[in-house]
Amino acid sequence: MSDISVRKSGHAGRITLTRPKALNAVTYEMCQAIEAALDAWQDDDDIALVIIDAEGDKAFSAGGDIQKLYETGRAGDFGYGQTFWADEYRLNAKIHEYSKPYVSFMQGFTMGGGVGVSCHGSHRIVCENSQIAMPECGIGLVPDVGGSLMLAQAPGRLGEYLGMTCARMGPADAIFVGFADTYIPAEDWSALIQRLEETGDINAIGALAQDAPTGSLAAQQAQIDALFGGDSLIDILNALRADDSDFATATLKALSRNSPLSMACAVEMTHRLRRPGTTIRDALELEYRFTYRAMEHGDFLEGIRAAVIDKDRSPNWQHDLDNPPALAATKMLMPLGEHKLTFDAKG
Repeated sequence: MSDISVRKSGHAGRITLTRPKALNAVTYEMCQAIEAALDAWQDDDDIALVIIDAEGDKAFSAGGDIQKLYETGRAGDFGYGQTFWADEYRLNAKIHEYSKPYVSFMQGFTMGGGVGVSCHGSHRIVCENSQIAMPECGIGLVPDVGGSLMLAQAPGRLGEYLGMTCARMGPADAIFVGFADTYIPAEDWSALIQRLEETGDINAIGALAQDAPTGSLAAQQAQIDALFGGDSLIDILNALRADDSDFATATLKALSRNSPLSMACAVEMTHRLRRPGTTIRDALELEYRFTYRAMEHGDFLEGIRAAVIDKDRSPNWQHDLDNPPALAATKMLMPLGEHKLTFDAKG
């Protein structure tokens, strides 16, 4: 497959995303290839660890390939997207629960679906140009691929802030929030990968770790906690509107671009998943309630039209921020009954 390279090298199972011109957007077929490789390597005694990286300097992966999702949804075929998300989420859980070290090298943009195949790994490496984000609310989805769990586990109310605003995290912020573990300059990556292949010794990572350049979220956390501490989207909006700081003004501007329905659901999801004992499967099952309904009842198709198809950046959302959609958000997160995500592979 030209979009991905899967091979064994020394003691490492190697996965390389090879779509640099498409910013390594993850397709359905790429997800299937990654899952098949992980299954094959699980009981392979020659493989001590898994390494996932990507070609190009601009992006590890800027997200999932949503063109076919849009085309099928517009045609009234919601089943393709539902199957895509179910299979993708099964892969995300598999990475999170994998018994061998899973090492991800995240240069440039790592967003959405790219987060799902990297940030659930056991060893997540960033460099000087890393930019990690969950931008789904901007296209009528919610933070998914298990990202909702990482947002819920972030310090304070940073999860609500990052999920609702789609803000990007540099290397230090990604480590602080919990989307990455280790900062290593990109110039050292090739030698590290070679060392991991030769030895299978995960301790090689620590020998090259450095302090990341200073981020901004730690210094902003107290203000973010105060403004995003409400129980719902309307509570957060009211807090921001009552604050005359430049930060609150800029944040309201960011929120005005995103789907109110998606943001309302993102807040509710973050709060639910913050409960003790929540697992990756709990998060993915909750996310799937939304994505299962996203094309038919959500803002997803309109969000993709505005951002990717027509590129007019003027989505016509179903709701507005003056009347946040509390009831509609509740409906989007209702249990799916017989359609509940099961994590079973389809025969």
